[in-house]
Amino acid sequence: MISTDLARALFLLTVPVAWWAGLLTIWWLYSVALVHGVFTVFFDVAYVSYLPHLVGRGSLVEGNSKLSAIRSVTSISGPMVAGPLVGLVGAPATLLVSSAGMTVSGLLTITIRKREEKPDPSEHPQLAQEIKDGLKFVVKYPTLRAIMLGDAIFNLFLVMYQKMLLVFLEREIGLQSFGIGLIFSGMGCGALLGALLATRVSKRVGQGPVIWPASLVTCPLTALMPLARGGWSVYVAAIGLAALSLGGVVRVVAQSSFQQALTPDRLLGRMSATARFVPWGGIPLGGLLGGSSGSVFGAAGTLWIGAAGMTLSVLPNFLSPLRTMRTLPTEKAPEFAR
Repeated sequence: MISTDLARALFLLTVPVAWWAGLLTIWWLYSVALVHGVFTVFFDVAYVSYLPHLVGRGSLVEGNSKLSAIRSVTSISGPMVAGPLVGLVGAPATLLVSSAGMTVSGLLTITIRKREEKPDPSEHPQLAQEIKDGLKFVVKYPTLRAIMLGDAIFNLFLVMYQKMLLVFLEREIGLQSFGIGLIFSGMGCGALLGALLATRVSKRVGQGPVIWPASLVTCPLTALMPLARGGWSVYVAAIGLAALSLGGVVRVVAQSSFQQALTPDRLLGRMSATARFVPWGGIPLGGLLGGSSGSVFGAAGTLWIGAAGMTLSVLPNFLSPLRTMRTLPTEKAPEFAR
């Protein structure tokens, strides 16, 4: 976590430096975006795997809720600060601020005093075998498999929906940038509210049962958007998008806690990487399908398809043991023999 934060800060810093030196090109930006994305994946896998060591397995839901609340606050405040800052000092100087923020993040991580047990080094480490171990562990257990499959379906149709949402709002509804920004800010507020409610809702409904109703209740509300015809109806439909964000955070907090509670310490990193690789793998496909669907069915038609697909993503979790598991597993799943 420390090294990836500092590495991301360093690569972001190269953009304003290259601009100042007159060397900045679009390919430089592509390269920085690629490297920054790779380090971000390593950071995300690391912090999800580290959380059980830091807060203990008995506080996973609360820990994940607090992390989600912080992410929601930054998703709302970040764009609000970035826009005026770009206008005031320019884009290259704004990236200096981003680089400084990454550096502060790494330095703050250094201050964590919780000792982490070092993993036992393998005599003959094999990356392919470790990837296979993570995938085999996730696929073997019904709850982990259901979460991964549900996420993959949700992400695929969410990206399809998002690709046509901007087109729909701008071309068919006629919203300007301020109105579109207001709708997306509402989604950020929904995510923040979901993070604040996640622990309470999970305790009331049950850890496992909350995963599928969170999507079943909120995903159909996204169908309000293609019904909108301008004026007040757009902002009523935007409530459905805020609800989607709320339900999504509640679901992610609950299912992340399940994944962490069920996975042995040795496999936490591999489970986290697998649980991200498969659902994220559908994101490029969702973008392609969204664009193709928009060409055939139009923006509104694609929004209908996306809303239906996101709603159907509840099925893997509903048909799994998660439907009745009201508390987190008290024992980690046994590891399989190689």
